[in-house]
Amino acid sequence: MAQDIITIFHGPQHPGITGNMSVELDLLGETIKRAETHVGYLHRGFEKMIERRTVLQAFTIVCRICVPEPDPNEENFARGVEELMGLEVPEKAKWLRTMVLEMARLQAQMLWFAGQGGSLGHYISPQWAVADRDLILDLFEELTGGRVYHMYITPGGVRRDLPEGFLGRLGHFLDYLESRLPEYDNMLLRNPVFLERARGVGIIDPATAREYGVVGPNLRACGFMNDIRKDEPYEMYGEVDFIVPTETSGDVYGRAMVRRAEIEQSISILRQIIRRMPAEKEIMAVLPKNHRKWEVPKGDTLVKTESARGEYSYYMVGDGTDKLRRVQVKGPSAVHAITLLEEMLVDSQLSDVAMIMNSLGTNPPEIER
Repeated sequence: MAQDIITIFHGPQHPGITGNMSVELDLLGETIKRAETHVGYLHRGFEKMIERRTVLQAFTIVCRICVPEPDPNEENFARGVEELMGLEVPEKAKWLRTMVLEMARLQAQMLWFAGQGGSLGHYISPQWAVADRDLILDLFEELTGGRVYHMYITPGGVRRDLPEGFLGRLGHFLDYLESRLPEYDNMLLRNPVFLERARGVGIIDPATAREYGVVGPNLRACGFMNDIRKDEPYEMYGEVDFIVPTETSGDVYGRAMVRRAEIEQSISILRQIIRRMPAEKEIMAVLPKNHRKWEVPKGDTLVKTESARGEYSYYMVGDGTDKLRRVQVKGPSAVHAITLLEEMLVDSQLSDVAMIMNSLGTNPPEIER
């Protein structure tokens, strides 16, 4: 007797999902025949919210577009406003921004490890990774006053200078995290269960990666050495040495190994920043006297940054008023979580859905923005 197609919803609550999203699945037995992504369970409408507020009011909104890694939104927004207004940011502020972006990348990668372990039912991974991530959040709280939303990178520079002894505490954390990486390798990345389930699953071939506009670790796991930090350096990335890790398998395992290598690169970048942090006190550009009513000159700009999930861009238009005429945010998740994921899941097994989803590093508010 022929089997019937059944429809189920995977999520929005699941230990292996990076955010509040759901995938509607048509199943024939355990095999997926159709997949449709549903988002909108969290925030939405950010772009219009930004356009209806003054520049300084909008500054507090952008970080919420990506909960796991809000700082690239702050940096993109600030740099876009600075380009439109012709603001020159002090060098130390650029070093501080680069430091914050790499700290944000580290905590985002730790959260990714937690989700990847959770997607397999390997719950010691979330326990370890979230606990170690909390140590980075402690440093963020000390620097910015917030653990998740920092609102630290503001148009013109940064909000405050380093607390006394902060760089030493950051260096101590980097030493600790580096010492933990072999344990993460043994716990998850060399785990026979993970190797058996991740290799050859969720493959993205190079042609598909280019056709769909895949970015970040997902693209680098297909052998492409694309990274905005190298290709179009911003802030102080042109002053630090690092490599862009790649893999060629294009599968869940390859994406995990790229992220693992990127943690080491972020540790190296942060150590260079600690050594080279200027002693000067200037951390903010000269700003308009009336902070409540900045007038953004007519013009447009496109700024890009490299988040932990890939290329992040802001297109911003000023029209001479105190509000931005148009703001369009492009994060990696729309491609990874909808057009790519919906095709990748067809003919996959139900047990692999969460692992494939997490391996792409998606974030739903980037889509419902």
